[in-house]
Amino acid sequence: MLSVTGLSLSRGERVLFRDLSLALDAGQAVALTGANGAGKTSLLRAIAGFLRPDAGTIAVDGQPPAEARDRLHFLGHQDGLKGQRLTGNELDFQARWLGADAAGTAHAIQTLGLDPLLDLETRKLSAGQRRRLALARLIAAPRPLWLMDEPFAPLDAGWREALGRLMAEHLVGGGAILAAVHDPLPIPAAALDLGGLS
Repeated sequence: MLSVTGLSLSRGERVLFRDLSLALDAGQAVALTGANGAGKTSLLRAIAGFLRPDAGTIAVDGQPPAEARDRLHFLGHQDGLKGQRLTGNELDFQARWLGADAAGTAHAIQTLGLDPLLDLETRKLSAGQRRRLALARLIAAPRPLWLMDEPFAPLDAGWREALGRLMAEHLVGGGAILAAVHDPLPIPAAALDLGGLS
């Protein structure tokens, strides 16, 4: 599903890593670890097609990232939500943009407990509530590859457990996950340590 070969990536004058290779098949998860600034977020963004690597190749289902956007979801540190929109309107906009139907959106609302929040402006949501709203697009418009940057960070214990179950279900259904984390994932996962200095 994901093939990264001989990848080199830098930010400004600083080389983050060289000659990195990674293969991720359906049903597999990889926990991306390393110190702050090691390049975890940059690697995820490169795979999503937002950054151009210095060298190497990235393929999602055999296609370069720019041609495989409909095969992956990227969940970054920034949730990408419009603060002045009502939660329900923001979810509807994002879900439709990604090709979800009404049933998929309803399923996301139920799965992530968003119904009580739909009439609130997104700027009034807590960090954990905003993360659940951002996660809703993964449920509403299913795509096989999840690229996740510290997905558990703002969630409380109950929602961390719930996200762990959603990740496990995604793998059982033939999906794959690459997640940048500081703590172990609650699912079986290989590890890729980028090292670096704190």
